[in-house]
Amino acid sequence: MSNLYAQEQQVAISAVLKASLVAQKVQDQLIGSGGVQKKDKSPVTVGDYTSQALISSLLFAHFPSDQIVGEEDSSELQTPENSTTKANIVRLANEALSDVLPVAQEEAAWAPVKAQGGDKSEKEWLEIIDRGNSTGGKEGRHWALDPIDGTKGFLRGGQYAVCLGLLKDGEVVLGVMGCPNLPVDPKQPEGEKGALFVAVKGQGAFQRSFTSPTLTPIRMASLPSLSAASFCESVEAGHSDHGTNARIAALLGITKDSVRMDSQAKYCSIARGDGDIYLRLPVSETYEEKIWVCFALLYSRFPFAIRACRALDDAYGSSLRVHAHAQDHSSGSLLVAEAGGIVSDMHGKPLDFSLGRTLKGNKGVVAAHRDWHAKVIEAVKQAVEESKQ
Repeated sequence: MSNLYAQEQQVAISAVLKASLVAQKVQDQLIGSGGVQKKDKSPVTVGDYTSQALISSLLFAHFPSDQIVGEEDSSELQTPENSTTKANIVRLANEALSDVLPVAQEEAAWAPVKAQGGDKSEKEWLEIIDRGNSTGGKEGRHWALDPIDGTKGFLRGGQYAVCLGLLKDGEVVLGVMGCPNLPVDPKQPEGEKGALFVAVKGQGAFQRSFTSPTLTPIRMASLPSLSAASFCESVEAGHSDHGTNARIAALLGITKDSVRMDSQAKYCSIARGDGDIYLRLPVSETYEEKIWVCFALLYSRFPFAIRACRALDDAYGSSLRVHAHAQDHSSGSLLVAEAGGIVSDMHGKPLDFSLGRTLKGNKGVVAAHRDWHAKVIEAVKQAVEESKQ
């Protein structure tokens, strides 16, 4: 697969693979097979920070001038109550640098980081995490990083994804996603797990396993009619309006049960034909605005309030957010587009990644095959209007 971003693609694959393997280790060591209590977020916190630290270290080693729009900063780790969490992050990150990826070419990408020698200190890892503090924008190159997308899926042992996208002048040109719990072959759900997805603008969409470098082209399913389609939805009702989604399905004549999973793994699933339509519609527009203003004021005046914001976000998810985060959709939207689909907001507008960290110019997300996207948008508009009556 030859493209203008060959080096960036190789580095991104190596970064996402290393972070995905660490996420698997966190699940094994800190969660186990039984999941964790709902209030205990420490495992996903360790996974998030370790993943961001590793990916940021590799991106900086190869592309020091590029900015990183990450999800985490180290401020929360500076508190005494998080000393154990911080120690786990440092330990896992250093262990990951010693681990060797299955494919030699992908391990070779880590040579500049390993050449710095020895384990990194706590201070060094925290500084690396804070490299992900860019606000993004419409000019230059930005890496949009979601170190673990699908927090609740991660905690329950379900689907989650490590997502990395490259934006150039506000446009997504490269996307790589690692889905540790997604079967490589959807026809064999109990078979090998650990699927990696790659898309480059104008070059197509591809899938491979974690252990083989061979990329296989993927395409969205070609349907004879929309009535044969199936939805791919979030597990959590707080992440999308399931009631409106059901009405949209009825308007389109869709009777198949929805496929429900967490994270950007939904983009991966419809891109390879496991499902056909991904809807993420706002659940409460007026309530979102009030909560978001509260978050902004708290954070600007009381930096420690980030912990309260995180707790609320963990509890209620994106129902509290006015705008989706850019890193939640950049790599997935490119994958679907390159697999033959169209990704827009609920009004049919293209997603605008040039406005910073959030998709403030858009409302909701609709992804479908390009042959049927316009009809899906029509049904979305009708269902939303009906819900207002």
